[in-house]
Amino acid sequence: MSDEALSGNLATTAEEAATGIAWRPDPATLQRSALRRLIDRTGADSWRGLLSYIEEDPERYWRLALDDLDLSWQRDPARVWNLDRGPAWPTWFPGGAFNCVESAVDVWVDRGDADRVALIAESDDGETRSLTYGELHDQVTRGAAGLRAAGIRPGDRVGVLMPMIPETVVAMLALARIQAISVPLFSGFGADAIRTRLLDSGATALITADAFHRRGSRIPLKETADTALATAPDVTRCVVVAHTGGDCAMVDGRDLWWHELLDVASPESDVLDTPADTPVMIMYTSGTTGQPKGALHIHAGFPIKAAHDLTYCFDLQQDDVLFWMTDLGWMMGPWLIFGGLMRGATIVILEGTPDHPGPGRLWEMVERHRITVLGVAPTAIRALIPAGTDPVTSTDRSSLRALGSTGEMWNPDPWWWFFDVVGERRCPIINYSGGTETSGGIVSGLTIEPQRACAFTGPVPGMVADIVDASGQTLDR
Repeated sequence: MSDEALSGNLATTAEEAATGIAWRPDPATLQRSALRRLIDRTGADSWRGLLSYIEEDPERYWRLALDDLDLSWQRDPARVWNLDRGPAWPTWFPGGAFNCVESAVDVWVDRGDADRVALIAESDDGETRSLTYGELHDQVTRGAAGLRAAGIRPGDRVGVLMPMIPETVVAMLALARIQAISVPLFSGFGADAIRTRLLDSGATALITADAFHRRGSRIPLKETADTALATAPDVTRCVVVAHTGGDCAMVDGRDLWWHELLDVASPESDVLDTPADTPVMIMYTSGTTGQPKGALHIHAGFPIKAAHDLTYCFDLQQDDVLFWMTDLGWMMGPWLIFGGLMRGATIVILEGTPDHPGPGRLWEMVERHRITVLGVAPTAIRALIPAGTDPVTSTDRSSLRALGSTGEMWNPDPWWWFFDVVGERRCPIINYSGGTETSGGIVSGLTIEPQRACAFTGPVPGMVADIVDASGQTLDR
């Protein structure tokens, strides 16, 4: 697709101006776009042409997109899916083998990028820790071997009740590496919510931390975990990260320190043959509309969808630094970890909150780490607006090229504040919406299409979506 064709699609008209176009991609944005290159590969002449291409043959699209993502397969699949049991019960990538950790970590070391920064973590008090891809590989292989030595086996469900610290990323990847099934849990849950999810998932182990800090206060996480485990007898192993010095009770025969697990383990670089539909994670919905539901995700499911959406909606590439304000217990936490690392980007995580020790925390992080893609929920922006614009404008945000949002609807005033003040009217806000059950986005903004305030561009690439009236008839668009 030529620049001329794109520019023709995006030409300003009086009609478009009247409908409130807030942002248009510049030539540099179009030139770097991975989605633009994918459209070229399909032979379509535009984004709308790609939608038609996808609708005509979704499997053809996914074969092309998977090739474009250049993932590390242990064994190439025969097909994208088998629908013999009906569309509600697909078998994904029959004949294929794929362990998502190889595409998230091993491949970058193998390609000579061991010294590139994979992870930056900020603590509540501002202390920063980082891991290169080589260091992350070493930690993950040690963690995998240690978890095996602790009795964790393929198919075991393991709760992960952790703040956003480096060990959390390592634990999630180490569990996936040995084909255990992680059960991410919100670090702010009470004991009842933790126990409910551990029992429902059939978890037999838990990884947690002694405590963590939030707004300068120490939160005794292990204490909460112990209360939950008192009535979860099937959980017979608890691995504890001594994040704040190790001041917590330890149960003989059940509890094990994370650092001891790493110290006694020798790195194991080999990864078991992992059929593509091997479960990797049980992610729970919020429970706001009833009993929380556990969505079972596979190695060649959620991680690939995260990498796909980050590539084609946010244009995330290896030179990017991605930060999303989230917790492991919400979908965007694992999405950030699996998707960001599978793209070979640098991911940033934060133990604390966006307004501590002051309302400029997020914008200072952008300047400090040269963040290029920044994601938040609209609620966070609404909470920061009363502090005014000075905390934002006093920082250098020139590294930003895209903003992201998810989790809820926008209303205009905070959207325009985010766009005008934070993004300086030059960064698109990629409004991204989907669900825990669908492994990511259904509708989204795109970096190659014009944007209106609070709106979506359309379906996430690979999705076929429509807008219908009460009788199910397609509405004119």
